[in-house]
Amino acid sequence: MTTRVACLGDSLTRAQLSVDYLDLLERRRPPGDVRLARFGANGDFAYHLSRRLDAVVADPPDVITVLIGTNDARASLAGYPVERAMKRRQLPGRPSAGWFQQCLGAVVERLRTETDATIGLLSLPVLGQQPDEAAAQASQAYSRMIAEAATTHKATYLPLHERRIEELRRADPPPVPYREPTPAAGLGVLVRHAVLRRSLDTISQRRGLVLTTDHIHQNSRGAALVAEVIDTCLLTRST
Repeated sequence: MTTRVACLGDSLTRAQLSVDYLDLLERRRPPGDVRLARFGANGDFAYHLSRRLDAVVADPPDVITVLIGTNDARASLAGYPVERAMKRRQLPGRPSAGWFQQCLGAVVERLRTETDATIGLLSLPVLGQQPDEAAAQASQAYSRMIAEAATTHKATYLPLHERRIEELRRADPPPVPYREPTPAAGLGVLVRHAVLRRSLDTISQRRGLVLTTDHIHQNSRGAALVAEVIDTCLLTRST
């Protein structure tokens, strides 16, 4: 029997600037075991996700994964262009930890009450690759909020952040400081990848990055960890 899985999230799930973890997840399962549906939108905050659930609940899947909060965590960092993001993404308020918790709670509660799906909340990929930096600590703090939401709303917590910390400590990466990606930098990655045909892994290697292309978007190794956590911590237990 095929398990229908809806994957909700932001640009990491949309996979235009990242290696596609949905593709890697499908490859981990036997042929025909899962049918994946993608609900990812570039630049989304938890607020945006809370407002675009109609398509998910209209045709409820068996399993739902939620990977959201990276942009909320980024907005908490010094130097993040909050005002520009609010205007560009039409946010009705200034991003904050409290608002993130409220929006994520609304997402999970609607999915829980309007579907019978098993719901898995992924903690965030580590921002950057140095656990002691402010960026990584922000992703850790927001991951704790995700864990709390999973407990409160009776969802399954998927420890992606913790798994990536393990991988970074094992890899002992070069001390490349976190740098907030700009729209121009994202376009540069897209041009190198789509036009110049450079792999995202090559872009990562040239920048000294282990799991990402730009401290946020995933290379093959980073995307594989997302797929691994979903598979081992959710799908294997649900099927």
